Amino acid sequence: MSSIILVFLCLLIGVLLRRVPGFPANTALALNQFIIYISLPALTLYFIPEVKLDSSVLLPVGVAWIGFAGSALLFYTLGKVYGWSKKLVGCLILTAGLGNTSFVGFPIIEALYGKAGLETAILVDQPGTFVVVSTLGIALAAYFSSGQPDAKAIARKIFTFPPFVMFAAALALNVAGLGFPDELKEVFQRLGNTVTPIALVSVGLQLRMERRSKHWRFLLLGLLYQLILAPAIIYVLYVLLLKESGPVVQISILEAAMAPMITASIVATQYGLKPRLASMMVGFGIPVSFLTLTIWYLLIQGFSRLKLYFILLKRSCFIPVPGTYPA
Repeated sequence: MSSIILVFLCLLIGVLLRRVPGFPANTALALNQFIIYISLPALTLYFIPEVKLDSSVLLPVGVAWIGFAGSALLFYTLGKVYGWSKKLVGCLILTAGLGNTSFVGFPIIEALYGKAGLETAILVDQPGTFVVVSTLGIALAAYFSSGQPDAKAIARKIFTFPPFVMFAAALALNVAGLGFPDELKEVFQRLGNTVTPIALVSVGLQLRMERRSKHWRFLLLGLLYQLILAPAIIYVLYVLLLKESGPVVQISILEAAMAPMITASIVATQYGLKPRLASMMVGFGIPVSFLTLTIWYLLIQGFSRLKLYFILLKRSCFIPVPGTYPA
């Protein structure tokens, strides 16, 4: 519960700080830079070296990649049909295609499934969501922010993006079976813990209620995909097509239904992809997601119980048909 309180408190602090006379106008930009250069790399160095890399991670890791691919397909198509600007399309793909699988996701999953559930949530977030935003996310932001795509420039931005550099280093340590001493890990953890409060204060600083804003319909479209369609896609693929079940699949569906990713919003802002809309996606998406997450959780539990009921019913009601078995 304290993590949820922190989310709303930091958003409120950001909104209030905007009203403080003499408060620096570029505070949000400075906070975003701190997150990109300090907080996120520290979080990567804390988690990635100890992530278990085997076939069991495929379903959780696939959540972010599938969600991002669906977002790109949907909004790129809509952009072509309705003639949207490249910056609008890029903003929607980034902010609607990646969920807040850690800062909001971790406390919710831990509350519902305990420490074991948190292990699955980390797999969704670190090799999944975080890698997507550090690679495809940066490539997409660079492409949609510029008039002409430049492969070399895009590659340079990816390979000089501090979180990606640290991810590559941490992954190399993982493969080599190396790690950091506990004292250093604690330092990384403390620095990484600054992501949530600083990022949400930054969002609050940029969040404005504009009744006549042209962004409202795009906000609704983005949240419709992230909160409803993305988890529905994961449910169809994992449960109906692959016939998978259990806590790992349930957590994967819930993580797919999380509010828009704060880091994706920061990347969109850094690249000038409709910063106001990017902030609205996070600022309004987080409170709305608590309602939609509750609905998804009840649906998942209901489907699981219903499936178990039919299995038990089928087993208990099996009666041999006369004439089909030898006497």
